[in-house]
Amino acid sequence: MVPVTIIGAGLGGLVLARILHLHGVPVTVYEAELSPDARLQGGLLDIHANDGQVALAAAGLTEAFRAIVHQGGEATRLLDAAGTVLFEDADDGTGGRPEVPRGELRRILLDSLPVGSVEWGRRLAAVAPLGAGRHQLTFEDGSVSTSDLLVGADGAWSKIRPLLSNAVPAYTGVSFIETWLHDVDTCHPATARAAGTGGLMVPASGKGIFAHRESGAVLHAYIALARPVDWFASMDFGNPTVVRTRLAAEFEGWSPALTALITEADTPAVFRPLYSLPTGLSWPRVPGVTLIGDAAHLAPPAGEGANLALLDGAELAAAVVAHRNDPEAALAAYERAMFARAATSASDAHRMLELMIDEQAPLGMLDFFNNAVAHRDARSASTRLPDWEA
Repeated sequence: MVPVTIIGAGLGGLVLARILHLHGVPVTVYEAELSPDARLQGGLLDIHANDGQVALAAAGLTEAFRAIVHQGGEATRLLDAAGTVLFEDADDGTGGRPEVPRGELRRILLDSLPVGSVEWGRRLAAVAPLGAGRHQLTFEDGSVSTSDLLVGADGAWSKIRPLLSNAVPAYTGVSFIETWLHDVDTCHPATARAAGTGGLMVPASGKGIFAHRESGAVLHAYIALARPVDWFASMDFGNPTVVRTRLAAEFEGWSPALTALITEADTPAVFRPLYSLPTGLSWPRVPGVTLIGDAAHLAPPAGEGANLALLDGAELAAAVVAHRNDPEAALAAYERAMFARAATSASDAHRMLELMIDEQAPLGMLDFFNNAVAHRDARSASTRLPDWEA
């Protein structure tokens, strides 16, 4: 039985490790962060019935997942810049895309692994082929390890990807500025009313405001702007007042209830430029190594990234278990399926990003939601809308 080495303790790498552990496959996860609490793990994720939840079920974690669902989080609201509600879909509890905090989901996965499965503070410095599918891993602390089956679960700027492809992420032309408002019902009631109980979308030509209500009366927002990276480089993100003033000027004339997500933000803004790998990226089979999640198919955020990473991890684990004595057969089977679904998902994600900021916004997004409702109702009242989420 070939042991598996995973670089990266994100959701995809951890669900892969969990399922391999359940089937008795030796696995080690190396993570650059110093501890599970080294940084905030982001906001809410909508975990879909057809991929993310399938992966968690394979990991035996459905009950734990259900325990952390953010009730009401599937609600969707589309507004225009004046704050007028154009579309609204309530969370009636029948949907297949419940929202959970990313950090809590990661905690569940970590707790499901034996102590010591994840080695923290192991930042990869270099990787080199040794032949016969084995690789030498050199870490920044000077330590060296070897792998028999290596999985890059190390995100957008993967250090494992160059073993397989020379593709690198390219800027999409859009960046997010991440902000938060706390105690919104008391301190920002107009913004709380505008946002509703779940996801808020306010798309416009070349810009947008997107937010989600989280537990504890928190609004977590992404301010989107279609600008070159250099435009943002001139902003001093170490000076919150200057950043707020610069961003607010881009949304002049918008409803104050919406721009409060910029002007009244409780924490310094965080710059999040959006990058993506080429749609349909694939590579020839390289012995002993593969990729999952953003390392394999980075795309604009459209509510699919975490779900695809989870499904990648689960399907790779299933392939390894099914081909215990033939790792190359396992990797080939996994990659065939992954390449196909990643290409479709990336194409959809780019189209969704266009709907957010093209000249027709918000009307294109309104048509999208209305069509989704029509198809949903034709199929089943229990099928939720597709959604867009950072």
